[in-house]
Amino acid sequence: MKISSLIKFSLFGISTIVFKRKDPILATIILTDKCNISCKHCGVNNITGRIYPYENITKEMTDLYNRGIRILFFCGGETFLWEDQGKTVKDLVAEAKEIGFLLVNVVTNGTYELDLPQADLILVSIDGTKETHNYIRGNTYDNIIENINNSKTDNICIYMAINKININDIEAVSKVAKDNKKIKAISFNFHTPYPGTEKLMLSSKEKQSCCNRIEALIKQGYPIFNLKSALKYISNNSFKTPCDQCIVVEDGKEFTCGRCIEIEGLCEECGYFFAAEYSLIFSGNVRMIADMLKTYLKYI
Repeated sequence: MKISSLIKFSLFGISTIVFKRKDPILATIILTDKCNISCKHCGVNNITGRIYPYENITKEMTDLYNRGIRILFFCGGETFLWEDQGKTVKDLVAEAKEIGFLLVNVVTNGTYELDLPQADLILVSIDGTKETHNYIRGNTYDNIIENINNSKTDNICIYMAINKININDIEAVSKVAKDNKKIKAISFNFHTPYPGTEKLMLSSKEKQSCCNRIEALIKQGYPIFNLKSALKYISNNSFKTPCDQCIVVEDGKEFTCGRCIEIEGLCEECGYFFAAEYSLIFSGNVRMIADMLKTYLKYI
């Protein structure tokens, strides 16, 4: 991360804390809910199968930037399926950078070629060892690893959602991140129980065990893109929800923090580590702020 970007984030954080502002700094634009695979834990794929229009997305980007948002994520469905008027996700990332966003990240299932040097981070889903991942996501593991190995950039971060199926694979996937020179880090989430996927949700005791294991890996020097100081809050969901500093936009509709906000009771079971981290940071937790600065400088 550039020092200039870090200074801008710091100023935003200070003003948010001092003046108790609720302005967002991070936004996610959903490009499509269309996806080429069907994962056991996913509750948001292929509901409409629509590819949202290019003009709509560029307008959303401009509007978000004008509101002061500086961190932008592109998500799906599967982001690399998005194409409209000859434009691809690569064009959207380049345009977002031209608009002025300081960080532009893309979330993908990794089954398509990872040729996206314009992005600050490409977050690639790997949900366990080969056997476990393929049980959750279909026979995609080898393809994903091949795409990572063939990537010509160094902006790849593994993204793992921990659930009842893959709870024993935290260390194994962390080792993949540590041993593969093409991977910068690994970022964890807990499964958020969208309707129909409740059986995959971890208990409080299981979450605590996972957080203890993740903390141990951080202490051992594994490249983990989560804040160690936030883990004790994440383990028992003792952070403010929803996070006002994060929003999601899909096809003209805006959600505070995430799409799950409209589902009764789901916000209290939030498994998104970044939402917890941002909620804690902008509440003025000094230790968390220092941890974020150190982690972001290391991996972005």
